[in-house]
Amino acid sequence: MTPMRVSLPALVLALAAVLGGVFVPQGAAAEGTAAPGGARREVPATRDRVMLSFAPVVRKVAPAVINIYSRKVERSRAGSPLFDDPFFRRFFGDEFGFGGRVRERVRTSLGSGVIVGPDGTIITNVHVIQGADQIRAVLSDRREFDAKVVLTDKRTDLAVLKIDAKGERLPHVPIRDSDALEVGDLVLAIGNPFGVGQTVTSGIVSALARTTVGVTDYAFFIQTDAAINPGNSGGALVTMDGGLAGINTAIYSRSGGSIGIGFAVPSAMVKAVLAGASTGRVVRPWLGATSQRVTAKIAQSLGMEAPHGVLINKVHPGGPAAAAGLRAGDVVTAINGRPVEDPKALSFRIATLAVGGTARLDILRQGRSRRVTLSLSAPPEVPKREATVIRGTNPLQGALVANLSPALADELSMTQDLAGVVVMEVARRSIARRAGVRPKDVVRAVNGIEVGSVRRLRRAMEELEGAPRWQLILERGGRTLSLVLGG
Repeated sequence: MTPMRVSLPALVLALAAVLGGVFVPQGAAAEGTAAPGGARREVPATRDRVMLSFAPVVRKVAPAVINIYSRKVERSRAGSPLFDDPFFRRFFGDEFGFGGRVRERVRTSLGSGVIVGPDGTIITNVHVIQGADQIRAVLSDRREFDAKVVLTDKRTDLAVLKIDAKGERLPHVPIRDSDALEVGDLVLAIGNPFGVGQTVTSGIVSALARTTVGVTDYAFFIQTDAAINPGNSGGALVTMDGGLAGINTAIYSRSGGSIGIGFAVPSAMVKAVLAGASTGRVVRPWLGATSQRVTAKIAQSLGMEAPHGVLINKVHPGGPAAAAGLRAGDVVTAINGRPVEDPKALSFRIATLAVGGTARLDILRQGRSRRVTLSLSAPPEVPKREATVIRGTNPLQGALVANLSPALADELSMTQDLAGVVVMEVARRSIARRAGVRPKDVVRAVNGIEVGSVRRLRRAMEELEGAPRWQLILERGGRTLSLVLGG
């Protein structure tokens, strides 16, 4: 069999397909599409350029990617596990000495983090440091520092830490614009998987704006096939010019290891969380409207050529959307020129903007394109929450309730147009817990009496004290439930 011969131009063309570049014939202008940071995407045109390496990028970024060690002390009693139950211990263990000695166990976890400021500001995942009594940051040169938690934002699974380097300027990664990424771009994932030490893996961006992952409230992820394994959480997803495109957060896996589907929180959200570090709290703008994805059926009913955008189905009176002139039935197609395809993408785009500014919304109304300006304001706490613990003998005994407002709904990750009385917490061994009442339940009525405020709920409970039968009407996750207790 005659061996197949491949010319250098053919080899370059094949590499173009693998590397995702733009083939530029000899003699033609070397014009490629713009990459993050201004670099051009183009195919290597010579043998020397084919033998390129990621080493310069790694040398630049790796010193700013650190290991995060968290330590938590857990206490338990030796002997029967029954003595770990507070109720059982109250009657036996503590009073009669049957509980055995208290054992302490140190639980440690390992993750990664990225230094994003020369002053020692670090970004990582909340789940890497959650519940820790002590957090140690270990730099690539093996220096160790105690890390202080500045801010945790569970809704994005991002945490901001700070280490004191005694005035030394630390190596850090500049944050790039995640919206400049394109599917097919090369990226590196740097972290500390399985505790083996810092590792670097390469891959491509396989998808943008993944909103069906469900890992965080603002589910909007960069998907990559760069190998991400346990311990990579909080590490850096890096562009080819050495900038931070995202924070590696989750993987899709059947075995616990990488199968080529990893997810990173985009740098746009990282910037929004870092902006709240000075106050210790992330304040996000609110839209003041509810929406749904435009399906093929909805698109047909609206006379759209193809389904795209987000359909506004309810506008909060007095909210920013109402002030901007949005109406039920409008279809939002883009925010500041960035397309939105479902409500999660819409929420993400709003959440990455700063309170006090404005945003341009492109909408379709009755088949015509329009542009409106949305003023970005924080969700108001109106009415005041008036948090109250319900007491007495009734199905809500032991429940902490409050008046719902856009601010409280945002805090509880609930739909911001809801109103009424919301359950914030349910005490252990309370009547409410045994009755099946859960946090985030909205109380609509008690024994046929509608309750729209905490004050009205307390008055109803006083009027019904001693009733032999109780019926609670609750709203839970968009469904209406009826709980009946007694005869």
